[in-house]
Amino acid sequence: MLNNKVSKAVRLAIAFGAVSTAAFSANSFAAEEDSVEKVERIEVTGSRIKRVDMAGDLPVTVIDRAAIELSGETSVADLLRNTTFNSLGSFRPQSGSSAQGATTVSLRGLGSDRSLVLVDGRRLPKSTLTGSSQDLNFIPMAAVERVEILTDGASALYGSDAIGGVINVILRKDFNGAEVTLGSGRIEHEGGDRENGSVLFGASSDNASVLAGASWSGRDIVYARDFPWYSPGGSVYSNNFTTFTTDDEGNRASNFDFFSPESTCEGVGNENFYRIGSRCGFNFAAVSADEASIKNRSAFVKATYEVNEDWSIFTNINIAQTKSFGRYAPGLDTTAYDAASSTVYISEDSPNNPTNPNSPIYDASLGLEQQGLDYWHRFAALGNRDNNLSSELKDISFGTTGMIGNVSVEAGVRKTLNESNNIGSGYILRSTARQYIDDGTYMLNDPFGASDEVKSAMTVTTSRVGKFNQEEFYANAAFDIMETDAGAIQAFVGFEYRSEDYADKYDSLSEAGQVGGSSGSSAGGDRSVRGLFFEALVPVSEEFELNFAGRYDDYSDYGSDFSPKVSARYNPIDDLVLRASWGKGFRAPSLPDLTQQPAESADSVSDEATCLAIGEAADCSSQINALVIANPGLQSEQSDQYSLGAVYQLTDAISFEVDYYNIEITNRIRAFSSQSIIDARLRGDSVPEAFTVSRSPNGAVTQVVRGFGNDGSLETSGIDFKANSMFEFGDMGSLRTNLNVSHIVDYSTDGGRNFVDDPGVPQMRVSLSNVYSFSDFDFTWNLSLIDSQCEDITADGECEGHIPSWVTHDLQVAYSTPWNGKVSFGAQNAFGKEPPLFAYDGRDYNFNLYSGFGRTMYLNFKQSF
Repeated sequence: MLNNKVSKAVRLAIAFGAVSTAAFSANSFAAEEDSVEKVERIEVTGSRIKRVDMAGDLPVTVIDRAAIELSGETSVADLLRNTTFNSLGSFRPQSGSSAQGATTVSLRGLGSDRSLVLVDGRRLPKSTLTGSSQDLNFIPMAAVERVEILTDGASALYGSDAIGGVINVILRKDFNGAEVTLGSGRIEHEGGDRENGSVLFGASSDNASVLAGASWSGRDIVYARDFPWYSPGGSVYSNNFTTFTTDDEGNRASNFDFFSPESTCEGVGNENFYRIGSRCGFNFAAVSADEASIKNRSAFVKATYEVNEDWSIFTNINIAQTKSFGRYAPGLDTTAYDAASSTVYISEDSPNNPTNPNSPIYDASLGLEQQGLDYWHRFAALGNRDNNLSSELKDISFGTTGMIGNVSVEAGVRKTLNESNNIGSGYILRSTARQYIDDGTYMLNDPFGASDEVKSAMTVTTSRVGKFNQEEFYANAAFDIMETDAGAIQAFVGFEYRSEDYADKYDSLSEAGQVGGSSGSSAGGDRSVRGLFFEALVPVSEEFELNFAGRYDDYSDYGSDFSPKVSARYNPIDDLVLRASWGKGFRAPSLPDLTQQPAESADSVSDEATCLAIGEAADCSSQINALVIANPGLQSEQSDQYSLGAVYQLTDAISFEVDYYNIEITNRIRAFSSQSIIDARLRGDSVPEAFTVSRSPNGAVTQVVRGFGNDGSLETSGIDFKANSMFEFGDMGSLRTNLNVSHIVDYSTDGGRNFVDDPGVPQMRVSLSNVYSFSDFDFTWNLSLIDSQCEDITADGECEGHIPSWVTHDLQVAYSTPWNGKVSFGAQNAFGKEPPLFAYDGRDYNFNLYSGFGRTMYLNFKQSF
């Protein structure tokens, strides 16, 4: 019976996709008769039970080392962001963001905090910059053996965050010899040059093995002005004034009636200040960066020692560092959002008041009587805002595996220290700047003429120090319960304990709201998590098996959750596997959501009353002041999901795989945006009481209080299709082809309309890989497609406009040298396809979904010893 199951396992290994994303490994197609004796039980992501059948009851995609090298990518982050499962795109390093140096992945478009990333089956620590998602930059590319992507919920095994799926990065082992790689690349625009390299050493004896190495990769900063689609920005934070009204209690409310005399706009003598009607605009895009620079460095050691035939000990050490530099437009400030009577605004007799007849910037044509004013100023004379980020992860684990009778056991301890430091320069000290503007020490008609002493007194350096440290202990056991005619009933039980210590500390001035052009709120807390889990594999017959799993997690801060799962695998004929699963999952509220201190934010909204109050069209976009608060009463969100699938081996050379998934998230943890709160309040819809909208007497929004809350549901469903083929042509070489299609059927919230085809929600992503091998050469052509979308959605939910589909082609030629080296030359986006230029989230294109680099030429060299 075992040989029969092994035979099926080997035939279906091809169908399951031993390499099913970018390329195949030649050894994936070893002949069945040569493999039977070598097949042993293996563990695949999504199950803790080792088995002989690779085509299991859950959909898992594997990217092996050969596929990684043929992709042309230099980091794990870029490799995963470009998979079809990263359906709606995800965050990457960008200037002007509090998460500047982070890179994440979002499986099924459900968010990076619902996509769990493991390294050798253990959780990658969360980023100090977000506190809720995991930063892929900490995974050293040179150490990766393969990546397994489980596109099914897995809270029953792994706990929180595994709603969208699980990515398990498997590090190399059993490596003997040495390997050196060097590479560089250049985009077709200015900036963005990249580098990569690694040194790897491995040795083993009869009872010990060690792997050690170092790797590095990086990409230079890219400025917005260097892209061919660059257009000037027109921020109201330039050199503008607005009037205000005062109530009986002395509180002020802005009238948002922007204006600027010629002396404070054209007369400033800087081309980035320019006239837009009655007001002045500032071209922030001329100086700000689009993508922040990123430099990753890591060193790692992995060692195993067999104490005897039954027991071994192991240790893993990884030290990774990320550095990032980002540049944003000069600092800004306005007094318009500070309603208190104590606010230092431009007094009616100030030298900087254009309604003051004694002022050098007096402008009688304004037709205004002498009065106090608010200012909206861009402090370009003080220089740009620069942020230098450094993050470092120290990850060490030690454990043992062995046998106690017929029970396989494993236990280990792990400690991670994840720390970051962010230093910002060129920011504005509000109290000093406001006083200098009011008394004329700093003149708005001649800001660049201010003395160095004045500019220095107005400038502040900001700091942000973060940590997310973990301590972990785990133990588990795997054993056969009993033998049946259909095979052994296998079980796996385990326990995990994890403590989390999080802190995100801003400097005192930023916390107090005294820094212009920056918002910062400290957060911090700790908690512990205890998890108990089990899994059982029950063969009902030779062709049919059931898998049961469950996990109980107890959090010290909010409560507990239980996540069950049932899956089935049916093998009616040798070349066909049918599979199905159902399970529940959860996501715990993050420590930042529970502990964040109040922070100010300048949010863009569209509000008719505000637009009319500032003299703009009723559908304009305007910036308002928002206050972001924590919600210590958050509860976990829940998921209910199921999947159905089939794997079919059509011939020895061709296989297919298709899976349907359906996910419903309830009690959803979501960020209430300023726009959603404004809209809800206008409609009379229910929102958390703490989330409020304040308006001035003329109706303009003066402040929105927002944050995270449990609200409503999110539903999504779709189909994944894969096709693999391998054709041998004898002396003429071989052709390996792989097709991956991810198709979203539904993506909706609260039972409402389907968001598929909305801006940023493409219905389909496709990747097609072709590798032709001849003699010592490999020729690779990879195609990637992101489906078209609507340019906009009308109030009635109708599609308006068209964002075209985006198709790119990657080409590579690789030559294996006689001296055991390999040279690879390639081009990503070989034909320089520009991203669809439709404004999205304040940028010229969807920055998370597309790449603006154009053609990237690269050269890599690998030497093995």
